[in-house]
Amino acid sequence: MEQVITNKNDKLPMIVIGVVSVLIPIVVALLLFIPQTGKLGDLDVSFLPHLNAVINFSCAVVLLLGAYFAKKRKLELHKLMMYIAFTLGAIFLVSYVIYHFQGGHTVFGDLNADGILSESEKAEAGSLRTVYIVILLSHIVLSAVVVPFVLLAIYFAISKKLEAHRKIVKWTFPIWEYVAVTGVIVYLLISPYYA
Repeated sequence: MEQVITNKNDKLPMIVIGVVSVLIPIVVALLLFIPQTGKLGDLDVSFLPHLNAVINFSCAVVLLLGAYFAKKRKLELHKLMMYIAFTLGAIFLVSYVIYHFQGGHTVFGDLNADGILSESEKAEAGSLRTVYIVILLSHIVLSAVVVPFVLLAIYFAISKKLEAHRKIVKWTFPIWEYVAVTGVIVYLLISPYYA
């Protein structure tokens, strides 16, 4: 892939991709570790986790369709699916940021929704809590990792560097698909605990 990125015209897009790839995880991390609950007044964002699960599921389906159309050489349909997947990802990111800026934090196993996991609640959640945390952590790490891959894949496709596009998509597709599917799984596991 190094030979492909030697053109002077590639420098600015690579810088933009690098900056965006760093900023997105930083913003998400700040929202997770520095709660901003209620900064948007009385705006009710309780529906956003449900919407995000629908977006993740839709994205997983669209990614599969995109891969299918690419293999069948139906490139216009492949492009359409990838445009939809990218758009869904962007909508998800905005929705996720708004929810975590405005909404409260949900703790897996917190049956009384007081934000504190008591020993009895932890015991009741049992090993499912460990499963949840492992899936959640892999989802979070890979969702940060996939950003530059997605942006590079899009850039290579738009700039007609199809060999570089094919090479990076071998990594991008399975990671993005995993992130979309585990997003739905994480939602299904945590949804009983939303207040």
